[in-house]
Amino acid sequence: MDPSEQRYLEDDTTTMMKTVKGATMGLVSGTIWGTICATWADVPRVERGVALPGLIRTLKMMGNHGLTFAAIGGVYIGVEQLVLNYRGKRDFVNGSIGGFAAGAAVLGFKARSIPTALSAGAALAVTSALLDAGGQTTRIDNGKEYAAYTTEKRPSPLP
Repeated sequence: MDPSEQRYLEDDTTTMMKTVKGATMGLVSGTIWGTICATWADVPRVERGVALPGLIRTLKMMGNHGLTFAAIGGVYIGVEQLVLNYRGKRDFVNGSIGGFAAGAAVLGFKARSIPTALSAGAALAVTSALLDAGGQTTRIDNGKEYAAYTTEKRPSPLP
């Protein structure tokens, strides 16, 4: 089989693939959030020997927020999938453990504080548990398929 055809047969639902997707979405959303935060912050003064200080500051904020969100997304999804595979159950506990691990590891490491790590982990765990237990989803599967067009012919309204 040709390697270009083989990539279509690969499984996109593996733990590693979901973790990479979570980290990528975190990177994209964090970069966008960093751009927004940079526009709200004060522009630094023009300094001698520093070209484009506003652009440099904006890029640093984008990178900082992007990497933080990517780490949170990757750790959250990775731990959630590992707990799911270990427990064999699909419930709100998996997300809670993933949320606690992501908050404690990433945000606690950034703050270099154990109380901050515990509170950030608890906040993400509670948020994840509330969303999972409340059934908050972006779409409801009602069995209907929606397409831009249909192949079935409609009956003619004229007799």
